[in-house]
Amino acid sequence: MELAYIPSPSSGVLYLGPVPLRGYAFCIIIGVFVAVWLGNKRWIARGGRAGTVADIAVWAVPFGLIGGRLYHVITDYQLYFSEGRDWVDAFKIWEGGLGIWGAIAFGALGAWIGCRRRGIPLPAYADAIAPGIAFAQAIGRWGNWFNQELYGRATDLPWAVEITSSSDGRVAGTYHPTFLYESLWCVGVALLVIWADRRFKLGHGRAFALYVAAYCAGRFWIEYMRVDEAHHILGLRLNNWTAVLVFLLAVLYIVLSARKRPGREDVVEPGASGGEAASDEAEAVEKGEEGAPSEKEESSEAEAEAEDSKDGAGSAKKS
Repeated sequence: MELAYIPSPSSGVLYLGPVPLRGYAFCIIIGVFVAVWLGNKRWIARGGRAGTVADIAVWAVPFGLIGGRLYHVITDYQLYFSEGRDWVDAFKIWEGGLGIWGAIAFGALGAWIGCRRRGIPLPAYADAIAPGIAFAQAIGRWGNWFNQELYGRATDLPWAVEITSSSDGRVAGTYHPTFLYESLWCVGVALLVIWADRRFKLGHGRAFALYVAAYCAGRFWIEYMRVDEAHHILGLRLNNWTAVLVFLLAVLYIVLSARKRPGREDVVEPGASGGEAASDEAEAVEKGEEGAPSEKEESSEAEAEAEDSKDGAGSAKKS
């Protein structure tokens, strides 16, 4: 008998009067807002304009949703196109099913289009938005809790999640809450990227690559715990192999990028001012005012000395 567990909601839909609010969609929406909010703050700190992150997100978010759904449908095609299934369900995104690999890939494509229209380097934008994406994933994973999906092996641990639904092959019981594990891991990834970015001044896409590598490291062991239906290659789930491949590519990018383009971009948005460069300049000006005389003061002193010299010369002639 279980003494404690995390209960699952009886329904994945909340109603605000006659308006249905699906928990899965709600978590995604909140995650997007958090990502844009934090990305905007980081973009301004790097010298960009306020609102640019949101403008580019108008491109990135729809592309990301489409890519995430495509990856899920393609890799789990049997859920929609096998005998007895209705292919129309492939379009019901609110019922769950977004592959983060497709979401990031297509989201990057959308962001590239938005950045190109604004004359902004994509790596700089990716660095600014990286921690926000991790936080968004942490929030979005709770959508799986609403849908009672993507849990791990059976367990009687106090933090096990209770599954009550019996649809789609589910068996009622208590299981490892892999959605919770991944949510907590993503919070840690976001904090790691923020710390590393401040400590090492990551630029040219390396903060984003660090987010990718750190997420893949956690996704590998979390994916290994899951028991939902998935394709296997050499004994490992498809997403395990994807995590390994993407992790290696991210680490390789960090190493090569650091050698080829060390440091951080001086300008992230043409025509914008502010950020760290402006802060450093303002600090230098303040120090100049408190210590050494300004250029105007030095010029005034030089003019006064010249006038004194002229007056002295004139007096000498008269005498």
